[in-house]
Amino acid sequence: MPSRIFDDVTRLAGDAATALNGIKSEVETAVKSRIERALADLDVVPREEFETVRAMAILAREEQEKLAARIAALEAQLAEKAAPKPVKKPKADAQPGDTQA
Repeated sequence: MPSRIFDDVTRLAGDAATALNGIKSEVETAVKSRIERALADLDVVPREEFETVRAMAILAREEQEKLAARIAALEAQLAEKAAPKPVKKPKADAQPGDTQA
């Protein structure tokens, strides 16, 4: 008789564990669904999409820095060409008003 009671208790405990696992699975699914809805309402982007846009932003920033350096170099060249050329001073032995032919 005592072994039958132990068998019944063991079976009952096993059934309870199985039922609890089922409930646990249902609760996890419900919580996950609720969290996903809440995040969708907050307009939060998925991590994968964030990382993709972040990589694009890094590349764009690098390209912008290269272009800024290139523009600075071109502006320097343009300023150098546009700078007035030094005027040649008249020779020291020439007199004002003298014309050279």
